[in-house]
Amino acid sequence: MTYRVELTERAIRDLRGIFQVIDAENTAQAASWFNGLETSVLSLEEHPARGAAVAESGSLHQLLYGRRRNLYRIIYAIDDANRIVSVLHIRHGARDVFMPDDTG
Repeated sequence: MTYRVELTERAIRDLRGIFQVIDAENTAQAASWFNGLETSVLSLEEHPARGAAVAESGSLHQLLYGRRRNLYRIIYAIDDANRIVSVLHIRHGARDVFMPDDTG
C-alpha cells in the first residue's frame, strides 16, 4: 500500500528557495536536477522506511538526494497508522545539525 506524501509549509518554502538558488527557471540542467529532487520527495509514497534515521532524532528519517556539494537531505516523519509521510524540511547536506523542533 502507498502512503500519502504531505509537505509542511517549511518544506514547501525549502523547495521554492532551492528552485531560486539553483536558477532552475532559466537553466535546463538545474531544472532537470530540481525535477529529480521533487521525484525523490514524491517517491516516499512507496517504502518510506527505506530512509535512514536521522542522527538528530531517532523518530525522523532522511532520504539523500544529489552528490558531493549538491547533496540535500529530505527529512520526514512516518505515520504508519494513517499511512502518511510528512516531509518536514529539505536542507543542504553541509548545513549545521537539524533541530527536530526547527520545522516552522
